[in-house]
Amino acid sequence: MTDEREHALQRKAERLRQILQDMGGLLIALSGGVDSSLLVDVAGEVLGDRVLAVTAQGPLFHRAEAARAEEIAAHAGVRHMFIGACQLDSPIVRANPPDRCYHCKKVLFQHLLDLAHVQGLPWVAHGEQLDDASAHRPGAQAAQEMGIRAPLAEAGMTKQDVRDLSRERGLPTWDDPAMACLATRIPCGEELTEERLGRVEAAEDALRAMGLEALRVRDHGGLARIEVPLERLAALVMEPMRIRITERLRELGFRWVTVDLEGLRSGSMDEPA
Repeated sequence: MTDEREHALQRKAERLRQILQDMGGLLIALSGGVDSSLLVDVAGEVLGDRVLAVTAQGPLFHRAEAARAEEIAAHAGVRHMFIGACQLDSPIVRANPPDRCYHCKKVLFQHLLDLAHVQGLPWVAHGEQLDDASAHRPGAQAAQEMGIRAPLAEAGMTKQDVRDLSRERGLPTWDDPAMACLATRIPCGEELTEERLGRVEAAEDALRAMGLEALRVRDHGGLARIEVPLERLAALVMEPMRIRITERLRELGFRWVTVDLEGLRSGSMDEPA
């Protein structure tokens, strides 16, 4: 990192600390991902016991993320709670429309706002950073409407800033691949069910156990479409990996197992047909 880049990063980090200090206390939605983990770590340093990290659990979330969130909260020395997320109880979320994320976040953020009130914390925050603004994120609209703060974005931090500062602070998440809720693996307009979401989670867990890290398994009914970084495409079709993947995903209920030749990309389910 160049001196100029390092100085810019430190200015943003100091701005983040000042924003958090001015907030005085907050509840943070901690997914265990790169962004929210950094926010919790810095907030713990600035505000101590005036921070509560909350991790939602339910069929939309990878169980592995819960373990990572617990690790991060312990590292930051902040209070941590798990809550049951009941987004699938909402008929509109279960119907999975193109703006599903908006409705899903509305449900989750209302739970967090209620909890923050009970805990006597003036703010609820999430891990959005500047680069998120250019992505298809209907959930960001819900956050704005409900007064959910985004201190990383307010401090002018990009995704690369978040990774660089996380590495500097010794966070184990600094180079973790981006995660997204399991609903993003199912085409819009197709009902979200616990069974289908569980199948996606099991498929991705199986591939990670085979040595793959950054990946998505998109569920098109009987067809699994696997996305990995372009440099890992060849590994998927080599023996015995090809056979292991095919056999395991068929055990989980997929009839066809395919590899997406365009590789891993965020929001591929949002691309026009």
